[in-house]
Amino acid sequence: MKILVIGGGGREHILCWKLRQSGMVKKIYCAPGNAGIAQEAECVDIPVSELEPLVDFAVKNAIDFTVVGPEAPLCDGLVDVFKARGLKVFGPDKIAAQLEGSKTYAKDFMRKYNIPTADAGTFCDADKANEFVNRKFNEGAKGIVIKADGLAAGKGVLVAYDAKSATDFVNSCFKGTFGAAGNRVLVEECLFGEEASILALCDGNTVVPLASSQDHKRALDGDLGPNTGGMGAYSPAPVVDDKVMAVIKRDVLDNFLRGVQQEKLYFRGIIFVGIMVTENGPKVLEFNVRFGDPEVQAVLRRLDSDLLDVMLKTADGRLSEAEMKWSDDPSVCVVMASGGYPDTYEKGFEITGLAEAAATGAVVFHAGTALKDGRIVNTGGRVLGVTARGRSVREAIKNAYAAVGKIHWEGCFSRKDIGHRALARECNK
Repeated sequence: MKILVIGGGGREHILCWKLRQSGMVKKIYCAPGNAGIAQEAECVDIPVSELEPLVDFAVKNAIDFTVVGPEAPLCDGLVDVFKARGLKVFGPDKIAAQLEGSKTYAKDFMRKYNIPTADAGTFCDADKANEFVNRKFNEGAKGIVIKADGLAAGKGVLVAYDAKSATDFVNSCFKGTFGAAGNRVLVEECLFGEEASILALCDGNTVVPLASSQDHKRALDGDLGPNTGGMGAYSPAPVVDDKVMAVIKRDVLDNFLRGVQQEKLYFRGIIFVGIMVTENGPKVLEFNVRFGDPEVQAVLRRLDSDLLDVMLKTADGRLSEAEMKWSDDPSVCVVMASGGYPDTYEKGFEITGLAEAAATGAVVFHAGTALKDGRIVNTGGRVLGVTARGRSVREAIKNAYAAVGKIHWEGCFSRKDIGHRALARECNK
């Protein structure tokens, strides 16, 4: 089969890497790809925003199956465009993608289908939003979460513990910090507990969770600093034990599937559920309609079965026939970022030590790299996802950081405490 993967980040690198292991694959293309993906697939210089050129390429090259990585083309309707041309594609259509594209749409969906989540209000006016914020703090709220309603690359969210921080962020949203995504904001109660990420396949008839994982959103050790797209992840997440997963399956995933069916949504892809495990049980923080990055690196490093077979069955509405085998070994992904990320950072520095890192047994997934004059250089904020397995969380962390230590470019940094919650639980057993 000829496969087209759309995207150019760490998520798409591991998708290409894993899909290439399938005996059904003849050739993989990736648009636009990156320097690491070029080792697994033929990169095609078409941006993810160019829907018609992408579908024209797929038709011209007789692509059998397309996998859409990022959220933006899904929200723009890429799946609709491919379906209209009779092409098989993995992902939800434009209407269903609003579950990520609009925080308000998602919150209304959760309320309608009894999916446990935080209480919230939606505002198109800064003054009314700030009035709501101040009232909540005056009523004794310990924290408020403000979210830009649209897509903001994982950065349009603030957890505020005082009214001034909250209102300052609300004002920044309406002043254009996040572009059109901030023209409307969602203000909700802050949930307290431990976060986890649940990725699940859905074909409209069946929903099947993958192995659990936990992300690290903050830029700095100790979960300090600004929010990022994710600085590392590990799988499984010990906080999601069998009892918690059973509740998530019953109250979240099964109700999600019921909503998909009753709303007649076209959803044949991944639903990524951000969960807060509170003292009152798991509650949903957000929906995403694609694989999480870097969660997918940690999760798919543990998948021992054929990813392409599972994806094809999902796209064909036959997910109930799919089988997935998971390694018992934990997996850890450590993100290496450019100095200054998530704010201003410099690009174009040569990255060294990649071969030495790979020799440790870890797999280095490229997120923001390019080939320039024969050298691999950094082109983004999050640059590499160094991923390793181990017989325990401690060993997986050790293996990942051993590989991280081999890699360098000017200004690079990574958190040094990825997996700390899982490690603490492992130590307390």
